[in-house]
Amino acid sequence: MKAVGFKTSLPLSSPNSFIDFETDKPAPKGHELLVKINAIAVNPVDYKIRQNAAKDTELPSPKIIGWDACGVVEAIGNEVSLFKVGDKVYYAGDINKPGCNAEYQVIDERIVGRKPKQLSDEEAAAMPLTALTAWEILFDRIRISAEKDKGKTLLIIAGAGGVGSIAIQLAKKIAGLKVIATASRPETIEWCKKMGADVVVNHKNLVDEVRNAGFQHIDFIVDFVDTNSYWDDMAELIRPQGHIASITGSAAPVALNKLKTKSASFSWEFMYTRSTFQTEDMIEQHHILNKVADLIDEGVIVHTLTQTLNGLSAETLKKAHEQLESGTTIGKLAIKY
Repeated sequence: MKAVGFKTSLPLSSPNSFIDFETDKPAPKGHELLVKINAIAVNPVDYKIRQNAAKDTELPSPKIIGWDACGVVEAIGNEVSLFKVGDKVYYAGDINKPGCNAEYQVIDERIVGRKPKQLSDEEAAAMPLTALTAWEILFDRIRISAEKDKGKTLLIIAGAGGVGSIAIQLAKKIAGLKVIATASRPETIEWCKKMGADVVVNHKNLVDEVRNAGFQHIDFIVDFVDTNSYWDDMAELIRPQGHIASITGSAAPVALNKLKTKSASFSWEFMYTRSTFQTEDMIEQHHILNKVADLIDEGVIVHTLTQTLNGLSAETLKKAHEQLESGTTIGKLAIKY
């Protein structure tokens, strides 16, 4: 099969930052599906791994990355029970296994969902990673529910990005929250409003911006851009007994003591936790993806694809990574094979 990968971490200006190559088509076993991929999407995690996975070394064989895909089940392992050959599926993959920058991929059925019927392959490919991340941070980490939290406030830092675009919709449509999102450019402000944000504030001078918008404290805050840069602002804005959660990691220790007097909570969200540790509830990602597919097909939430490139090649992957590294992407970028 055809694949795109890299043997060493290089800047995109290098001719070998991505390489086209041929490799054996994988065979599914156990709970695995063999999927013929029709479209993929690119996420910030892709370029971060490309930049760091093979620093100052050369891998013996190219590393295949990519964690958002849509395709058709071509073969199944002997323990598969959720899908059959011919099913159309979408998924966000497993960070510890070869990714979707290839013609075929094997993937555990328990982290795969049925493709939304109303979406094209590229529109569907743009959804899994961000939908799973947004769903898990809101409903599994913070444990928001419409029954007890309807009408409460949520601040989303980086509202126009891939995860923010879905989090706005889920928070509004599923949880019934009042959503304040951050954005600074006219086009990102408009996008956040289109996704359903009640209020959009500038991420610069965040505390003043939020309070000038009429909110002294916020019930829930989610960070999708930089935990450390916004930590003091989040600690100041969070309501006593509120909850902050982040997906971005931290290069330095997070000063949790700043939450002590408020008895506020903090959670990390890492979408790959369930697949990495083969948690007993790993199949929950299958259920979440199916719920999201239903919500899309019912018109409750909309896809977030804003740009599509064509063809599986090193050149196309370079263009996609250049766009993401620019930090100006709104919504999601997909590649149609």
